[in-house]
Amino acid sequence: MAFHLSRAPLPGYRRCVGILLLDRENRIFVGQRADLSRPAWQMPQGGIDPGETPLEAALRELREEIGTDKVELLAESRFWRSYDLPPSLAARMWGGRYKGQTQRWFAFRFLGSDADIDVDQPHREFVSWRWTDPEDLVRRIVPFKRELYISVVDEFRHLWA
Repeated sequence: MAFHLSRAPLPGYRRCVGILLLDRENRIFVGQRADLSRPAWQMPQGGIDPGETPLEAALRELREEIGTDKVELLAESRFWRSYDLPPSLAARMWGGRYKGQTQRWFAFRFLGSDADIDVDQPHREFVSWRWTDPEDLVRRIVPFKRELYISVVDEFRHLWA
């Protein structure tokens, strides 16, 4: 499934952020989704609330999903990345209002220790987590997001290469 790059969020897509979080060894944080019956992994992400900037949303999502925002901003994507949900998901998600998501991506360096990460949050997104290399990350992602993740990794690769 394709994704689209644009300079502004596309209409018809839910506005959100995505977060590529690097540890001190340049491994990427990935969490196993709590809401699916089969294992599915992703980087932290979430919606942008009204009146919130994308950067504010990214920091809030980190606190909500992994329990900490002990991070340093490394880069912000030059683009919005929009992807379509599979039709069966689009009909169920967000009351069917969106055909997919349009995401502004941020790269952060994690400044805390692994003990600071706590995925057992009130609105739990992940059941487990790990640090992984970019190639393993791309292999673990659900197929309909794979091209988008490859694009994000390629854009931010200069941060660890």
